[in-house]
This record gives sequence, structure tokens and C-alpha cells, in this order.
Amino acid sequence: YENRNKLKKYYDAIFNDYDENKEYAIYFALPGWEGLYFQGLGNNLYESYPFEAQKYNEDMIIISPQLDDWGEESALDTIALVEYFLNNYNIDKSKVYISGVSGGGETLSLVLEKAPEFFTSALYVSSQWDGEYNNLVKARTPLYMVIGENDSYYGSEKTKTAYNEMYSLYENAGLTKEEIDEILVLDVKPHSYFEEQGYDDEHMGCNLFAYEEDIMNWIFSKVK
Repeated sequence: YENRNKLKKYYDAIFNDYDENKEYAIYFALPGWEGLYFQGLGNNLYESYPFEAQKYNEDMIIISPQLDDWGEESALDTIALVEYFLNNYNIDKSKVYISGVSGGGETLSLVLEKAPEFFTSALYVSSQWDGEYNNLVKARTPLYMVIGENDSYYGSEKTKTAYNEMYSLYENAGLTKEEIDEILVLDVKPHSYFEEQGYDDEHMGCNLFAYEEDIMNWIFSKVK
């Protein structure tokens, strides 16, 4: 950022209840394709994750950035945004959370390839894994992966492959099954899960996971 002082004043105006003497948890919710900046200001706010997250920590700072793509540029922008908040606000670095939905999940995978050490836990929703695994496995950042078995946009095979490859890397690093299950979860929902809640298209039902307390508790209960 070229003018950090102006940016700080802008965010301070938004966070009018911010107390610099108090440590805050922080959550970055990366939206899907329909929430990117070119879709229109505020279009990211149709997703449920930033709103449901408030139920798990009412004092948590929640950031839902409107990114420009679902690839390298947005991954670097996300990392810069995370660094900005960690350096300029009183953030509890043991409680830094991130999620990515659909295209935002692709971005999430690249963020976790480049800088997994920033995050306490991560939620990957209805997407495909574009990043590499080694840095994430080395950092042992907890990751919850959830998708429909027959996701209409991505399918579930790429997600299953990513999970299996990460699992193997953890095994090769000497972790037990119990240790791996604590930090890596694959949750593939059957079609009936979506039908019972009014969705025939599994990808269109990706917001349903935000209302699953087991999933959201898994993410926000983690502490470094």
C-alpha cells in the first residue's frame, strides 16, 4: 500500500469500536466468483460466512475482501491484506482464520501455499485445490475441506485428490492418524444433504455449510 497512514485512518473510521488495548481474533472470508470486485461493490456480501462467523466470536474482526481474480494476483493481495492487519492492529496472532468459497477456495489454496504460517485454521468450500502442499504440511495449519459429492462446477475428485496427497505427506512426516485427523478433514456431502435443504444444484448450496455448527466450531475453536 502506497499510503498506509490514509488506509489506517480509513479502517479506523470503520472500526469505531476498536480498542487498541485489546487483542482481537480476525477472520478473512474470501468470496466466490460472484463476489469479486468487477461484479459490483458489495456483491461479496451475499455469502453467509462473514455473517455467521459473528456467532462464534462477537468481538472478532471480520474482513470480506472483494478480490480481482481467483489466482495469483488475489493470493498476493490477500497476503498483503493479512500482513497489514497483523502489523497495524492489535491482533491475537493465535486466532487468525481464513476461508475461501468456490473461486475464493482456489485463491485460498494459493494463499496457504505461500503463507500458511499466518493462519490458525482454514476452511475450503466447494472448490478445487490449485496450490502446492509442502509449506502447508510443514506449517501444520488445520484445514477443513467441504464439498458436495457431485458439485456441479468442480466435482469432488480434485478435492479428494488434494486431501489424499496432503494426508500422505503428513504420514511421511511421521504424524499418526489421530494427529492428522486433528488438522485435516475431508467432508464430502451426499446429494441428499442438499436436496433436503431445497437445493438440486450442489454448488449453489455451498452457503449451507456456513450454518453447520460442527464445521464452523471446528474452525473457530482452533488456537495456535
